[in-house]
Amino acid sequence: MRDCVFCGIVAGSEPAEIVYSDDRAVAFLDTAQATRGHTLVVPRRHRSGLADIEAGEAAAVMAAVVRVSGLLTRGLGAAGINLWHATGETAWQRVFHFHVHVIPRYTVTDLSPPWVGVELPAASLRDLADRIRRAR
Repeated sequence: MRDCVFCGIVAGSEPAEIVYSDDRAVAFLDTAQATRGHTLVVPRRHRSGLADIEAGEAAAVMAAVVRVSGLLTRGLGAAGINLWHATGETAWQRVFHFHVHVIPRYTVTDLSPPWVGVELPAASLRDLADRIRRAR
């Protein structure tokens, strides 16, 4: 897609440090490193988010995420991995090309979670689950 920086990286017209690629996905270092080795994995075809990515493409991206996680663990000594995805501006998506952040972790305190969960009573969880199930 024109004017998409990630499409430019996939095409080779934008600079990036690519750490993995296959016929369906490309992985490159994020220029804003949350932790050392923070990597983005994108599908080769432009997809803006979860609403328009096909299941097979999403599976291919996740297969690449698994491979990249192993590279980060073996290559950088990561003790754990966080995955992050955002679809939509409200969810903090800034580049509208589907991508998964693969964030290596080295200590428990090297990164803070972006939210604090709120415990719900069982009845509230059941009502919420019913609403979701009815959306089929």
